[in-house]
Amino acid sequence: MRIVFVATVLVLSAAIAVAVEGMDWAYPPTPKGKGPPDKEKMLTVPGSKRQYTAAQIGDGFNPPDWFPDEHPPMPAAVATGRPPAYRACALCHLPTGGGHPESANIAGLPVRYLIRAMEEYKNDNRVGLRATTMIEIAKAMTDEEIRISSEYYAALKPQSRQKVVESATAPKSFVGGGGMRYAEPEGGTEPIGSRIIIIPDSAEGAQRRNPKSNFVAYVPPGSIANGMQLAAGTAGKTVACGICHGPTLKGLGEVPGIAGRDPTYTFRQLYDMQQGRRKGDAIALMTAVVEKLTIDDMIALSAYAASLEP
Repeated sequence: MRIVFVATVLVLSAAIAVAVEGMDWAYPPTPKGKGPPDKEKMLTVPGSKRQYTAAQIGDGFNPPDWFPDEHPPMPAAVATGRPPAYRACALCHLPTGGGHPESANIAGLPVRYLIRAMEEYKNDNRVGLRATTMIEIAKAMTDEEIRISSEYYAALKPQSRQKVVESATAPKSFVGGGGMRYAEPEGGTEPIGSRIIIIPDSAEGAQRRNPKSNFVAYVPPGSIANGMQLAAGTAGKTVACGICHGPTLKGLGEVPGIAGRDPTYTFRQLYDMQQGRRKGDAIALMTAVVEKLTIDDMIALSAYAASLEP
């Protein structure tokens, strides 16, 4: 039986509400539910010797670390944060930096880029439905905590956590815990339209914040080829991505790599920049990139970048 979640969404302005109307696939509201029926039951994930309760898995100040031997020791800035507002980075971005569809995959991004992103949150240069939590956290962090956490994630190996599949249909889905989409228990499909639908390989793995649990990103047919043409600048609608992000889109200097990153996250960045929800000196370089792009163009670019090796 499906649980129906009722979401309370913080809307910063009427303009933002209009901009994301009908786009909950990219800006999923986090539902408010009752949570697991037994929060004290010990839970596991394949390959890990550790056990956590559901309450521990959702602990914003000491989230789970299922595979501690597979990454460098986490500094407190990443592992625990600091109450009341500065939740641990590892809660959403995971100890491996791979994140989930609702949060950024930040493993291997340049230190300076990560620090600058946090500065932009602090300075209100990033706004919108998906920025609210990060604004709160960034403003609660010291410059030293930002530096330490940025250096930790920058040192990790970039990883791709999704398989991109072109399809005219996608599994029927709903937004559940953590702001992630899950396949309807009764199954079924629906037209994908102009959307990217990301479903976890294992709903249980995603809910338990297993960094080895991956996802399938369903995108409209032709997205990857269209995205490749747009990224090369040959479609005449945008600037070649490789000029700044490098020939393989794996980054160049302080410019972040976008290859293999979550496609809904990449879409949100493009759309937010186009809508003026991201500001700052670095965004000026992206103005010519995004100004002529349609929703379908941004979906195609995001799908193409996600299909590449990081």
